[in-house]
Amino acid sequence: MITQHVPDRWQALQAEVGRILSECGFSVEVERKIQSARGTIEIDVYAEETVRGRKYAIACECKHWKSRIPQAVVHGFRTVVQEIGANIGYIVSMEGFQLGAIIASDLTNLKLVTWQEFQDIFEESWFEEFFSKEIDEKLGGLMTYAEPILPAWFEQMTEEDRVKYFSLKEKHDLFGIVMQSLGPYSRLLHKDPIQALPLRARLKPDPLLSTIPDHILDETAYRELLDASITHGEAALAEFRVLRNKYAT
Repeated sequence: MITQHVPDRWQALQAEVGRILSECGFSVEVERKIQSARGTIEIDVYAEETVRGRKYAIACECKHWKSRIPQAVVHGFRTVVQEIGANIGYIVSMEGFQLGAIIASDLTNLKLVTWQEFQDIFEESWFEEFFSKEIDEKLGGLMTYAEPILPAWFEQMTEEDRVKYFSLKEKHDLFGIVMQSLGPYSRLLHKDPIQALPLRARLKPDPLLSTIPDHILDETAYRELLDASITHGEAALAEFRVLRNKYAT
């Protein structure tokens, strides 16, 4: 799951759909107006990416209705997708679809999805293009401290500060190792499907798990895990930098 957040209105649903596609590497426009043979058409979310020199376009219709979507919406959106030349169209509904709508989408380039199903489709791309890169960019320094190699300035430290350094390593090493396992280099080595959260369910029992905050171990959505991990990791990195700034030249 990318996020636990449930949009509370249609504008928020559009924004969240656009945000995920943007973080997946698409160029995104929300409420884009496009000229067609029938005049001006407004697309809730329009996204493009270029793959090996070829444009790939996505059109999204976002429906925050309190009822299931009827087939008339599918017929209308199918025409729009054809007219603008999109490769695929997604109708994202908070309440699902009537049977007629599902039948009408058969053998077309339309996908009828709930908010959760939309996340599921793009989760792997989002994880690789956004989540793991953010982890590496924001917490790469902390991962370095989790490695067994001591920093060049270690030899200059007083005995008291060396004790502080190893105390920090004991406090933060496991967190750094876990974050490293979620980074891009780990994905290059292991192309397994994205594992479901929480982290606690897939980590072996270890007394050092107590060094990682419970809300990080028990988080069930990756965006919220990312936010919590960056906050915790940057605070940990700041502790190491107090020593680094004292000795590094």
